[in-house]
Amino acid sequence: MTRKRSPSARDRLIVALDYPRAAEALGLAVKLDGLVQWFKIGLELYLAEGNSIIERVRNRGFSVFLDLKLHDIPNTVAGAVRSAAKIGAGMLTVHAGGGPAMLTAAQEAGETSSSPLKLLAVTVLTSMDQAQLSATGVPSAPGEQVSRLAKIAYGAGIRGFVASAEEVSGLRSAHPETTLVIPGIRPAGTAIGDQKRVATPASAIAAGADYLVVGRPITQAKDPAGAAQAILDEIATVTS
Repeated sequence: MTRKRSPSARDRLIVALDYPRAAEALGLAVKLDGLVQWFKIGLELYLAEGNSIIERVRNRGFSVFLDLKLHDIPNTVAGAVRSAAKIGAGMLTVHAGGGPAMLTAAQEAGETSSSPLKLLAVTVLTSMDQAQLSATGVPSAPGEQVSRLAKIAYGAGIRGFVASAEEVSGLRSAHPETTLVIPGIRPAGTAIGDQKRVATPASAIAAGADYLVVGRPITQAKDPAGAAQAILDEIATVTS
């Protein structure tokens, strides 16, 4: 029996291009060429540069995780998913809170697109703790809400989730075949900023994460390549 290739550390790190301009984002991509394969393009950069930034990143041989957290009526989200597939995004986020109908429409649009696109359902943002969640009218603990939303998304056919490292183990146990993308990653000794539910790279991978999304610990480092390499080395201690 052929053994499934285990992804390398390079394949599992997604660096967030959280910049307001293409020049800064592409400058970082150049510095990290050969170290990472995936870059995340979020709202700030996408709204500033549009589809061209996706094309420019892909033309350099990188894969794009388009983090737009779509949340709208089903028809609108389905159209947005088709558009994202056409411009070459490899992964795209939708909000699980959009409900079963929206999630089903998104998944069906992704499945019928000519270009492969992995949909990821965002559960509870890593910037939200119990107090923040309660303020929105959700009395459940973050972990309980993550499980609830993941179950809805899974029922709609989506096989990828975004959650904090605190929920990885439970999600992996409940949905073993899904793709888990985990933000809020902070190497030991780095500032957590506005994140609430964080973890180190090694602990997140050990818990069952497939991909780690890392922004400021790399983008704001004096030596971004060195910071990225340190995270890759930490991932490798768990996966090797």
